[in-house]
Amino acid sequence: MSTTGIELNTRRRGFAEAVELVSSMRFAISLLTIVAIASIIGTVLKQSEPMTNYVNQFGPFWFEFFAKLGLYSVYSSWWFLLILVTLILSTGLCVVRNAPKMMRDMRSWRESVREESLRNFHHKTEWTAPLGRAALAGQTAERLRHAGYAVKLVEKEGGTLVAAKKGAGNKFGYIFAHSAIIIILLGGMLDSELPVKFQQWFLGKTPFGGSGVIADIPAQHRLSIGNPTFRGNTLIAEGQTSNTALLPQASGVLVQELPFSIKLTKFHIDFYSTGMPKLFASEVLVRDNDTGKTFPASIRVNHPLIYKGIAVYQSSFDDGGSKLKLTGFPMSGTGSTAFEFAGTVGSATELKQGGETYSVEWSGFRPFNVENVSASQDARAVAKNTSFNEQLSATIGKASGSAAKNADAKDLKNVGPSVQYKLRDKTGQAREFMNYMQPVTLDGAQVYLAGVRASPSENFSFLRIPADDAYSVRTWMRLRAALADPVLRQEAAKRYAARALAPEQQGDGGLGAQLEASAVRTLAIFSGEGGRGGFVGVSQFLEKIPAAEQEKAANIFMKMLNGALWELWQAAEARAGNPPVEPTEVHGRFLQLATNALSDSVFYGAPVYLQLDEFVEVKASVLQLTRSPGKGIVYFGCLLLVAGVFAMFYIRERRMWVWVREADGGAHALMAMSTQRKTLDFEREFEDLKEKLPQLA
Repeated sequence: MSTTGIELNTRRRGFAEAVELVSSMRFAISLLTIVAIASIIGTVLKQSEPMTNYVNQFGPFWFEFFAKLGLYSVYSSWWFLLILVTLILSTGLCVVRNAPKMMRDMRSWRESVREESLRNFHHKTEWTAPLGRAALAGQTAERLRHAGYAVKLVEKEGGTLVAAKKGAGNKFGYIFAHSAIIIILLGGMLDSELPVKFQQWFLGKTPFGGSGVIADIPAQHRLSIGNPTFRGNTLIAEGQTSNTALLPQASGVLVQELPFSIKLTKFHIDFYSTGMPKLFASEVLVRDNDTGKTFPASIRVNHPLIYKGIAVYQSSFDDGGSKLKLTGFPMSGTGSTAFEFAGTVGSATELKQGGETYSVEWSGFRPFNVENVSASQDARAVAKNTSFNEQLSATIGKASGSAAKNADAKDLKNVGPSVQYKLRDKTGQAREFMNYMQPVTLDGAQVYLAGVRASPSENFSFLRIPADDAYSVRTWMRLRAALADPVLRQEAAKRYAARALAPEQQGDGGLGAQLEASAVRTLAIFSGEGGRGGFVGVSQFLEKIPAAEQEKAANIFMKMLNGALWELWQAAEARAGNPPVEPTEVHGRFLQLATNALSDSVFYGAPVYLQLDEFVEVKASVLQLTRSPGKGIVYFGCLLLVAGVFAMFYIRERRMWVWVREADGGAHALMAMSTQRKTLDFEREFEDLKEKLPQLA
């Protein structure tokens, strides 16, 4: 078989060379290699993601470069479709060029051979039998038929030729395999986005990039029920109905009309003991738009609903608009008064705080969260670019007992419900937050995790707010407000000096006044008065001290800070009308964690902390709807490909010729045998026939 293509006899040399190249085997193999490489890219790189995801992943330069190459939608890019069309053409020309010759060869007996040419075969033998020429030729033909050969007797000048063949269907393997490639590619293109792209190129369909009610989207963004192929998704909340699917595009979505509507009556979800989803299924009611016929159905993973040529798969699940009740706690200034707040997932709520107006965009609610509770980072990780003196940081870390220790340990647990939202200011800038409803046990202490990140490409960094004796955040919030209040800081410093010194050491202008002033200064630095605050402010203050005295100064500063914060806590509780805090080990541990959280709150970046109190969950099912008319074609092509490969590898073509002529005392036979691939089986078969054919009946 030649690897060259069709050679046209024409004066147009360029055209003839182009046809020869496209129809050649080497060109088809090259295209298959390119398709394989492109498919690898399309598998490794997630396709049809929002453009912002690619910008965050690759950066502006490479985003534009990859976008021009069409790598974000490889299988629908113009160059990939062009390769497929060219491959179909090339493979088709290969079949057209070789199939007729193969069919002729399969039907041919190659009866033009001569006795002299048979003697040149490697596999040959000859014998003489006491039979007539006709009798020996007939006996040989019968024995070859018994061995599975098709036989033809040809009378020649000076003898009789027994021509036999077996396994001629081997050549069907080439025809089937190459035809299968064409069929699979045609079926794949039929199921690809090519029909949708065709409507965009020639019928004026454009993606919709805005927001609003689906029913109000204009016709130019909608695909008709007769669209031959599509793959889209629809999100249906419990009790809601959908009769459309959304087809994601690079610049928006296309709305696909469906010939039926789907109502989600109930969504079921089961969880493992860890809280991970185990099984989810949708109980739906389907209504035919033409007949009005309705019927119930259950859609589960790997158990789709197929109706009117459209397969409906259970893809995922989401929130369908859960109702949330929260408590808001101010995170700036001296205010500590909590207020009630409410929201609905998928909508936005106005929030007024500190004279500013914000928009709370509720983006998600999860009733279960399986987290690596030992690996959560505190909010100090937000300050990655803050310059710290390593020695001072280590000293402060020792003195404060940071809750971020052992951050690399793994401990997966279900930590309960969480709410996720974006807080957007009047300039349009937003930070994303994720707050857990219940306290989590970390290092033996109960803390509330409040996550924050500046962009979706980042991981959440968590502020750890310690839970008080009533398992709430109210005590910490009072302490935070007290730290921001100069009056309470002064009161706490006075209490600290009174507790630290004997009565005779106290008094105006004495040691007591100096200690009180130092305590006021310590609390002011930690509160961020005139600076960043927290341990960052402490570090900046200590950097001004000579290096030789920094470690000693850090230890003194932290001892004073811990004592002053204890008195600040007492003053805050007294103002709230609560009894004094008992000096127990539990309360000491609380103050240690509260100090860390006060320092970390500098980086929280929100005027308010929203704690989830109650919720009414509304589940939603994400269904994938596909119409794949090419699926049957692809399956047929795959079956044909298997048959072709099987024929090429497991069916061996063998040819045999026996030249019989008259000889003294009988007839003389010369046998020769050939095959395309010489194997051990062929050798054994030749030896077997070499032994059986000469035997007398």
